[in-house]
Amino acid sequence: MSVALIPLGPELRPHVSLAAWTWQGAGPDNREIAYILVTRTPAPTNGGTAATTEDHMRRLSECLGGLTGAREVVPRLGRRLRFVGGRALPHVPGASRRPPLPTRRSWNELVARTGEAILVLGLDALPQSADAARLDTHLDAALAADRLLFGRVQLSPSVPCADVCPTCGGSGTDPISGRACPDCSPHC
Repeated sequence: MSVALIPLGPELRPHVSLAAWTWQGAGPDNREIAYILVTRTPAPTNGGTAATTEDHMRRLSECLGGLTGAREVVPRLGRRLRFVGGRALPHVPGASRRPPLPTRRSWNELVARTGEAILVLGLDALPQSADAARLDTHLDAALAADRLLFGRVQLSPSVPCADVCPTCGGSGTDPISGRACPDCSPHC
């Protein structure tokens, strides 16, 4: 998924191409938890380097409310996840659109039941094509090197159909252009 990030300061940030995965797993207390992993893809975009792309990922953490390392208390980042038509849409402040997360029905049901998911932001690149074994290896190495940031995202309450944008249906993406929906700011 590609997300165009809008700067906190006066200069424009380059686009950062992101990859995302979701899965269910046990938490520290052995309760089932929904996880979301977001990393950058291997190729820096717009002439960026690995160092500048990592800086963008750390800024993304700040935009989301400040994720923390694995040994710290995992902060609540607020209502940053919404289900629209069975699709899980993350809300990233400053993002040009809300691309749906790759989810399964059981993951969606867990999030609906618990009202939250653990967001894991990876500072190292991983291609979206990574399979489960490569994802596990990546997570183990990144955790050992303290290259993961964590936060808790809550599920936004459902909105009545009358409040859903008639142009994009609440996805935040214009169905014709594929860009941010120009009409949904009051709805989505």
